[in-house]
Amino acid sequence: MKVAVLGAAGGIGQALSLLLKTQLPAGSELSLYDVAPVVPGVAVDLSHIPTDVKVTGFGKDDLASALVGSDIVLIPAGVPRKPGMDRSDLFNMNAGIVKNLVEGVADNCPDACVGIITNPVNTTVPIAAEVLKQKGVYNKQKLFGVTTLDVIRSEAFVAELRGLNPANVTVPVIGGHSGTTILPLLSQVEGVEFTEQEIKDLTHRIQNAGTEVVEAKAGGGSATLSMGQAAARFCLSLVKGLQGEDTIECTYVEGPGDNAKFFAQPVRLGKKGAEEILSYGELSAFEQKCMDDMLEGLKGDIQKGIDFAS
Repeated sequence: MKVAVLGAAGGIGQALSLLLKTQLPAGSELSLYDVAPVVPGVAVDLSHIPTDVKVTGFGKDDLASALVGSDIVLIPAGVPRKPGMDRSDLFNMNAGIVKNLVEGVADNCPDACVGIITNPVNTTVPIAAEVLKQKGVYNKQKLFGVTTLDVIRSEAFVAELRGLNPANVTVPVIGGHSGTTILPLLSQVEGVEFTEQEIKDLTHRIQNAGTEVVEAKAGGGSATLSMGQAAARFCLSLVKGLQGEDTIECTYVEGPGDNAKFFAQPVRLGKKGAEEILSYGELSAFEQKCMDDMLEGLKGDIQKGIDFAS
């Protein structure tokens, strides 16, 4: 597998690249791109780790070289959140970055699976889709919004609350990747029961966990390490899928449009990318109300991306 990380010198990019260097299948290639001048140094640093994964760094003028032949492209490039900002505040800065990078993907590796990490994901994924359409290479089975961070946070918080091993906790998270559009299906966590108050409190914490990190870092950044882990988990699941081992992850994709044009829910990953969009099952009354309340906002986020790209 050749995996390209665009924005590899940033906080998420470095954490993600480290995890991929140590966990990608032997014989894989890791292509690191960034406009920051330190990216060749990041590549050299990682190359000193003794795994059979080749690492190459590419500077701002070498996007095409970084992308050619890629099977998977992960895009964490962009500006991180600062205290007082929500993900929508990032739009003006990050929308153009994603547009330019996805144009590079369309020109140099149009068949690659693309994982968008750059926030606001609700909006940047529709931007990417429109750019790929304009280039005549859009394949909805190969474009993903990486919402795995909401999943791993849910698993961590549920395990913490109940004193469980997080490895044994599975929490589907549907909707989008911002505030109230994040909907953890706590009613579906096997072997665990919650009070109504616990469900409200947990849901609120999961939806606002990004702010928890931003405030704890006191202006020093946003969620980079946990996002790096989440993106690596999604990428490794996608690698397994492309190699013929079906895996399931919740991810933000263009689906049947029952709720919104783009929607996060469980997806079976396989050789074609998103092989099958799976049912997220029955919602509790609380979850259904959360869904009803957030759909208009999610649709607005999506339209904002489509309008920007157009």
